[in-house]
Amino acid sequence: MSKQRTLIETLNAKPTSDGAGVKIQRITGFNIKKFSPFLMIDELQSEENQDYVGGFPPHPHRGIETFSYMLKGHFQHKDSLGNSGELRSGGAQWMASGKGIIHSEMPMMEEGQLHGFQIWINQPSQDKQSRACYADFQPEMVKELESPELGTARILAGSSAINGISVDSALNKTGVPVNIIDWRANNNQELQTTLDESFNAIIYVYKGSIEISGKVVTEGQLGFLSQGDTVHLTATQESGALILAGQPINEPVVHYGPFVMNSMNEIDQAISDYNNGLFETYK
Repeated sequence: MSKQRTLIETLNAKPTSDGAGVKIQRITGFNIKKFSPFLMIDELQSEENQDYVGGFPPHPHRGIETFSYMLKGHFQHKDSLGNSGELRSGGAQWMASGKGIIHSEMPMMEEGQLHGFQIWINQPSQDKQSRACYADFQPEMVKELESPELGTARILAGSSAINGISVDSALNKTGVPVNIIDWRANNNQELQTTLDESFNAIIYVYKGSIEISGKVVTEGQLGFLSQGDTVHLTATQESGALILAGQPINEPVVHYGPFVMNSMNEIDQAISDYNNGLFETYK
């Protein structure tokens, strides 16, 4: 018998900036167990080019995966492994930093609206010293379901059963299993999806409002869901939301800037390795 997940708590996104002054709405959960395996969600949204034109110049990472998804906009990725890729409207990028990588994410647009997300996913300890990897997913590669009852669901990562239809995404290589779905709906449209009962599940509403088990999550809020194997969502107006679920990583989390490790000694080592130019030698 299925068990519905319910809404148990909400968090509000907070304004900040990163990179070369890019304005961001951010949710952090580095030491929130029910957020794991996710670490952070950044929402980038602006119609003013001065808010994003500086982009994210070269910077390092160790110990995390990043998943970037663009609703509107055009950025270019370059990294120390020699990878180069474009993140266009409707597309996504995934990067596992492992033992170390230096990358940049710079706008290829000089005007117009920017709206996108970057999600940090923790890596298990055994993957934090692995070789870095990168892949991009152009808009036409993203699987999509659409119906009058559902609205539009884009399956960005993992395998999901949505309103009775099973769909596999193009991204199934994350260190721990995750599901990421972008759902866009109008008033009274509904989404029901099944999830592994052992996964943590959260929903970030980036537009409108979504009802879950009689409670509402509104724009700029993240909702934590209880344990269960089924999620039932109803849009209460024109809305957009990211649904994220993943296998929790039950390990210590120590975060310092672009590095996420299991101990302070490992953080110190990451800083030393980067300062000594070792990240540029990892191929």
